[in-house]
Amino acid sequence: MIKNDLFLRTLNGETTERPPVWFMRQAGRYLPDYMVLKEKYSFFERVQNPDLAREITVMPIDQVGVDAAILFSDILVIAQSLGLKVDMVPGKGPVLETATTEAEVAALNVENTEEFFRYAAPAIQAVKQGLDNRVPLIGFAGSPWTLLCYMVQGQGSKDFGEAKRFILNEPERAKVMLEKITEATIRYLHIQIDAGCNAVQIFDSWGGMLSPAMYDEFSLPYMERITKAVKDRVPVILFAKGAWYALDKLHATGASALGLSWTTSPEYARKVCGPNAVFQGNLDPTTLLASPEVVAKATKKMIDSFGGSNHIVNLGHGVLPTTSVDSAKAFVETAKAYRY
Repeated sequence: MIKNDLFLRTLNGETTERPPVWFMRQAGRYLPDYMVLKEKYSFFERVQNPDLAREITVMPIDQVGVDAAILFSDILVIAQSLGLKVDMVPGKGPVLETATTEAEVAALNVENTEEFFRYAAPAIQAVKQGLDNRVPLIGFAGSPWTLLCYMVQGQGSKDFGEAKRFILNEPERAKVMLEKITEATIRYLHIQIDAGCNAVQIFDSWGGMLSPAMYDEFSLPYMERITKAVKDRVPVILFAKGAWYALDKLHATGASALGLSWTTSPEYARKVCGPNAVFQGNLDPTTLLASPEVVAKATKKMIDSFGGSNHIVNLGHGVLPTTSVDSAKAFVETAKAYRY
């Protein structure tokens, strides 16, 4: 039994005494102890080595006091599993081999999923050991559309123009690619759940770059398929950054909660999805660059705006690397002191 199950009870729609709190990218980037490991080991060593995965995933539980852990990994492991080379370049971020031609898309190999992810179960089991049932563990994957963005663009981008051109010029090829990413993602999530993850989150980080009509065609159906495949095993959180126009359809997938970015108001989300929907978010991550006093005030105001129930306190996107640990703690402590 998990000692602090507040996060899971909230996902189940139960009435709780306060909202649970965790934040995206809490394992890493802003923590001094993580930076020490970053200097010593490559990114994918940190992901694949059970001892390092455990140390990094558990770090924010011990140091910041969040109510849930999220596995230290990256959404681009799916691109790797499909056969593309991925490098994390210091100061630049991910650089990938691309797949755009008919032959390259045909070569993406879903059947390699279980073999590639042989490291995942030992890493997750080590993390579970380190957590010692103190808090739940969240597994995750990227949405197929967001993965396609990187696999076509070859790196991060402000507009993912190449990816958008690809889906416009080659819609059928794009859908073959999205199907393969979806299948690999479902298999990977089952591996995570089998190894002990208590909930999963799907990050549609670039969903908001699509028009509503394009979202309905190139992202939503694949998010639905993934949700349907795993929601009877563990709660699913869908986070489509900036895709406020799709909230009602994402809610209809049967996901346990929807993540909101800071550009979507809680009032709008409640109006669209109803009073019983569970939302996660949605403080602007730049708020955590402010002093702890300012962070505490903004966090309380944000919790108030969700109306006193069915809310998981989080940011509207990942924590920024320049965030101070004191401000991160102020965010967490404000949520933990809150009472409905």
